[in-house]
Amino acid sequence: MTGPMQPNFPVQQLRTRRSRFYGLACFGFLLCIFSATSLCWSQAPPATASQTGPKLSSKWEELTGPDFIRAIHQSQGVCLLPFGIIEKHGAHLPLGTDLINVRYASLQAVQQEYAVVFPPYYFGQIAEARHQPGTLSYSAHLQMELLQATTDEMARNGCKKIVIVNGHGGNQSFLPYFAQSQLDSPHDYVVYIYWPSGTHHLAGRPPEHDKIDMHAGESETSHMMVARPDLLHMDRVPQESGADQNRLHLPLGLYTGIWWYAKFPNHYAGDASYANLKLGQWDMKTWANSIAGVIRSVRADQTSLQLQNQFFQDAKHPIDTQQ
Repeated sequence: MTGPMQPNFPVQQLRTRRSRFYGLACFGFLLCIFSATSLCWSQAPPATASQTGPKLSSKWEELTGPDFIRAIHQSQGVCLLPFGIIEKHGAHLPLGTDLINVRYASLQAVQQEYAVVFPPYYFGQIAEARHQPGTLSYSAHLQMELLQATTDEMARNGCKKIVIVNGHGGNQSFLPYFAQSQLDSPHDYVVYIYWPSGTHHLAGRPPEHDKIDMHAGESETSHMMVARPDLLHMDRVPQESGADQNRLHLPLGLYTGIWWYAKFPNHYAGDASYANLKLGQWDMKTWANSIAGVIRSVRADQTSLQLQNQFFQDAKHPIDTQQ
């Protein structure tokens, strides 16, 4: 035969063997990649909560049992108790205005700094509004007992740093007294009270025009424009007067519980007609940011509980306290 030498095996058989070789080579290559990837996975840090499932709710009542455990760990034991009230707010705002606003600000804050937020709480001091429809006023001893039982239960469930975020002016004396009463007996948790002050004079705040603005006036109505505008009735603002009736004349520094009723029997103090969205947005953003800052500070605070424990030990033996 003339021409190139023919192989001693058919061409088809050569192709088959070549295909098998390529297949084995590819399989080996993929095996190497899989092994390397597995090694990387084994050395990688654990996945975060956001990578392993849906974002945890901050609301206590929305969490499942297992998720609640995760939430306490994620918050490092920091829990918020937004404290409102149920009382009249003029003719134009809902009875739960304080509760709605403080919860709105708190829930905005935990978007920045995670914490567990206790369900709606409104069992505070509002005796001065008992003559107005819809007011829920509880006795002084029940307010103390219920709040104590609530913080005890929160702590039993892992909230070792409880921030009571006050949203009601009538609680300004009650809540610090409650915090002080925590020194009556030992606790394995700390109660903090937060009530922002001085924000009316911060730079950049839109100017106010309401000269009284103490209750359901310009600022509080502006806040509701942000938190729940659907519950606002601006058309009803003129129905009642928010002017100071000044029916009590006592020396400066002399206090009596009827002072508020003497000034504002309509439970409306100010002029809500000045309310505006710009003021509401500024105030609510500032409030939420300040609560987020409080959460950061409380989370970092390791001193309060240490000193509290030391105090309880020292209080057992006051005669041994160094003088």
